Amino acid sequence: MKANDIRRGVVIMYNKIPHRVLEFHHHTPGNLRAMVQTKLRNLLNGTQTEVRFSSTEEVERADVMTSPASYLYSDNEGFHFLNSENYEQFAIPTEILGDGVYYLQDEMQVTVTFYEGQPIGIELPTTVVLTVVETEPELRGATASNSPKPAKMDTGLSVTVPPFIKVGDKIVVNTEEGKYISRAE
Repeated sequence: MKANDIRRGVVIMYNKIPHRVLEFHHHTPGNLRAMVQTKLRNLLNGTQTEVRFSSTEEVERADVMTSPASYLYSDNEGFHFLNSENYEQFAIPTEILGDGVYYLQDEMQVTVTFYEGQPIGIELPTTVVLTVVETEPELRGATASNSPKPAKMDTGLSVTVPPFIKVGDKIVVNTEEGKYISRAE
């Protein structure tokens, strides 16, 4: 495929390693040739890199398979999932999941990416509902101060939240940016 056809979420081969496209921007500066600026995540070790392609450059699409799965539990081997298509159980090491471990909840539905038969990553839902287990109490009468405060979730994730959020509240968190969105209904 041409670099012009790159879209967010596509898995391409870069330096003979599969990379997921996190961001892309197509632009033509002045009288120069068009180019595609991308942010890629290495699916084998999780590192991110920015790469610029000429818009007519050939880019190899990675031969990956995706499959729906549900999260079961974690132990010393890693995080265990159940393939929703063939009901096989498999584990993914913590290093591969990276910060994704902070969003996993029992029976959560995810999409697992396989490369050469091995799981190399998961695609989480865009938002998840988490419970606040630790945060500072709201200061009474401090209406002028609308400064955010840190809060720890039940999964271990730390998020910056508005001052009115208290322990026990359920909040919606964006999994791509790790940011507070709103209170959960």
